[in-house]
Amino acid sequence: MLIGIFKNEVVEKGHKGDVHMTDLDRAIRYVESNEIEKGLALINELKHKATDDEKFFMAEQLREWGLINDAVPLVDELIAKYPDEGELYLLKAEMLIDLEEEEEAIHILNRVNQEDANYVPALLLMADLYQMQGLSEVSEKKLLEAKKLLPNEPVIDFGLGEFYSSQGMYQQALSYYQRLLKTETEFNGVDLRQRLAECLTGVGKFEDALPYFDEALKSKLEINTLFEYAFSAYQAGHYQTAIEKFTELKELDPQYHSLYLYLAKSYEQEELLEEASMAANEGIAQDEFQKELYFFKGKVALKRGLEEEAEQAFHQAIALDPGYIEAILTLSKLYMSQERYEDVVDIINHAIEYNEHDPHFDWDLAKAFQELEQYEKALNHYEAAYTVFKGEYAFLEEYAYFLLEEGKRAKAKQIFETLLSMNPSSVEIQDILFQLEE
Repeated sequence: MLIGIFKNEVVEKGHKGDVHMTDLDRAIRYVESNEIEKGLALINELKHKATDDEKFFMAEQLREWGLINDAVPLVDELIAKYPDEGELYLLKAEMLIDLEEEEEAIHILNRVNQEDANYVPALLLMADLYQMQGLSEVSEKKLLEAKKLLPNEPVIDFGLGEFYSSQGMYQQALSYYQRLLKTETEFNGVDLRQRLAECLTGVGKFEDALPYFDEALKSKLEINTLFEYAFSAYQAGHYQTAIEKFTELKELDPQYHSLYLYLAKSYEQEELLEEASMAANEGIAQDEFQKELYFFKGKVALKRGLEEEAEQAFHQAIALDPGYIEAILTLSKLYMSQERYEDVVDIINHAIEYNEHDPHFDWDLAKAFQELEQYEKALNHYEAAYTVFKGEYAFLEEYAYFLLEEGKRAKAKQIFETLLSMNPSSVEIQDILFQLEE
């Protein structure tokens, strides 16, 4: 939590070093030596004669051991005696959080006075709690109030950066990470260069993110960061760099399933189709249920002229997901090019049986039934497709000629007029309309 960082860096009151605690030290040694009952018995004995500082230290120690219910009465006793001491409310709130009593913790934190040195830590802890509860707006409000009170405090900048990045508000997060990076590269165990790179990718600045990923990886090789670096290189169009980094990741962790599709796509962008196919096959060997790899493998096979391999790959993708629209339509187009019109009908009807639908289904079925000379069915599907594609020239052209062949001259004339308005220089359409007028 942010409060832990803040207390370490900003609030340095610490009772531990201020009090001579020979008996307490002995009790702690008992517990740490696994003589737990002996240690706790000594602490219980000391409670009644301990100073307030000792009671505070006891409460912290009991909490550290997970004995929250034993610690809370000590803190309550101190709060009753020192109602203006904010540090006591912080400790009580942390204990309540340990007991999963977040609402009560917020109630306690609201008792910290605005003039108290612990008011800002209380705000940070409340921000954490509100974010945990999904109350992001309230969390942001607490962080911004803390920022207003201590505008140059790095902990608050870090908190705001973490808050905005967790909300997907990467543009807002950028300024806080950039501010921190002016003086340090790591904060609370977090590499700020990595965070900044992630935010840059979040706003689509993949090119700008690359040097930050590179620096973060030089400091510490971490596979998720390596994937993000490779993916950003792919998105930025640096396909050779993407290939190098995805390959490095593959060698480090062959079971990192997400890498294979983008490694294959990077090879494809470099026109290395055989390598792209090999990468897809490697990914399938690692995860045989990743439908996107089968689909990509099929598309690469088509580019290589391997139609049989492509068909098999598309079928495997659809077997994993009968509603995989993109794979269904691509396979339909393959069948159409091979004049396998009955297979077009079968593959689309199979998808419809699984309650899947896409406007292109009607278009493909219309063409297939037209070729199968089932003109009534073709007309029904053309009419259904028309409601979606009435602004698309290629569809209207097919539909218009179909209507003309079927003798539906009035409707055909209407479609050809639309086509002429879209392409006024078409002599062929002008001739057709002239003949329809006659």
